[in-house]
Parts: sequence; C-alpha cells; structure tokens
Amino acid sequence: MKGCFVTGTDTEVGKTRVSAGLLAWLGQRGAVGAGYKPVAAGTERIEGVWVNADVRALRDAATLRASDAEVGPCQLREACAPHIAAMHEGRAIDPGVLIAGAQALAARADRLVVEGVGGFCVPLAPGFDSADLAVALGLPVVLVVGLRLGCLNHALLSAEAVRARGLALAGWVGNRIDPQMMHAEDNLATLRNELGRRHDAPCLGVVPHLDAPHPAAVAAHLDGAALEALFRPPWG
Repeated sequence: MKGCFVTGTDTEVGKTRVSAGLLAWLGQRGAVGAGYKPVAAGTERIEGVWVNADVRALRDAATLRASDAEVGPCQLREACAPHIAAMHEGRAIDPGVLIAGAQALAARADRLVVEGVGGFCVPLAPGFDSADLAVALGLPVVLVVGLRLGCLNHALLSAEAVRARGLALAGWVGNRIDPQMMHAEDNLATLRNELGRRHDAPCLGVVPHLDAPHPAAVAAHLDGAALEALFRPPWG
C-alpha cells in the first residue's frame, strides 16, 4: 500500500483540507489518487441522501472515481466520538471492514490518502483505536498541526505517539486555523526545529487562513520537493 495516513493534533485542525490538498497535488502530477475516510462522524441529509462533508470532500478531490460508501465505509450520524455515535445507533465499528476498504481502494490507485478521525488516538471499537488502524495500514504518517495557542505541546505529544507505535512520521503541515494567532512565525520556527530535531520530520507546507480553501488552493501552499520524497514517483 502506497500513500499516507493523515492525522491531526486534535479535531477541527484541517485534516480534510490538507488531505484534499494532497489529493489535488497528486492529480496535478498525473497520479491516480484515492481518498479514504474510514470513519466519519456527522452527516446531514441532502436531497434525500445522508452526506458526510469530509467524505464528499475527499471523493471530489481524488482523481480515482469512487462512491461515498467506498471513500467512507463507516459514516455515523452524530458528530461526536465515533464509538459513542456508533453505540447510539446500535452499530459496531468493524476494524476488518475499515482495513479491507483501504486495501480495495489502494489496489485501484497509485497513491492512497487516508484521513484519520480526530487526533491520533481515538477509540473506535473495544481494544482498537485510530492509532491501531494506522498501524494496520502501515502508511507513513502526515501530522496536521492546527496553528493556534497550544499547538506546540499538541504537536510534540502527537509526534511521540506516532513514533511510539512504530510508524514513520513522514512530515507535518501547519494549518492556520486562528488568523490572529500571536507570534505565529515564532511558533512555526519552533515546530520546524523540534519536529525536525526529535523526529527528523520535515515541514510539508504551511496553509494560510484561506477564504476559499479549495483543494488546488491548498496544494499551492505545499512543498513539492518534500511531497516528492513522501509519495515517491513514478506512478503506476
């Protein structure tokens, strides 16, 4: 399986935005990219269909044509912790289904971009969390750092958790979710230094606060040379 597993320092830090940007970057370079959101919590009914916005964003950003069900095999109604949402629906999250779904898409694509749920360690099923899923897929991890107060601690703890599971931290992307963040450049310099020194993890890009965060606009702020090292073309 080739591609990456995108995790975040917390929920709502821009994982979907960055994942869609990675898919756009792959598409611009002629790769067949597939997006995958194995567990998605929070749907709304649009024209008679229950839709998860993250799943739809990854589906639309990818060059591989796939259905919502293929991109997001486990979509839950409530926007809360997945295992709680599943419990309220009387459902169980099956790790085997999540892994099989990733394998099926990966077999049809040059590169697979998997977006995790919330932060790195989110319970999914008894004895199985999102970190276990990342280990099962074995993809290099991209950490999305939401740039706001507290991001240094969150980023460094998340990086340690990734490495503790034996996974490669391929790099990180800064996402400016707080446009008024004080000393943003100093925080970025600290992240570059500490994540590089402790984990040899390069910065893959810094995404500004965009009024229209379309995948191509996000891709324009990613580091092409660093992504070449991550995705390792040629394709096919």
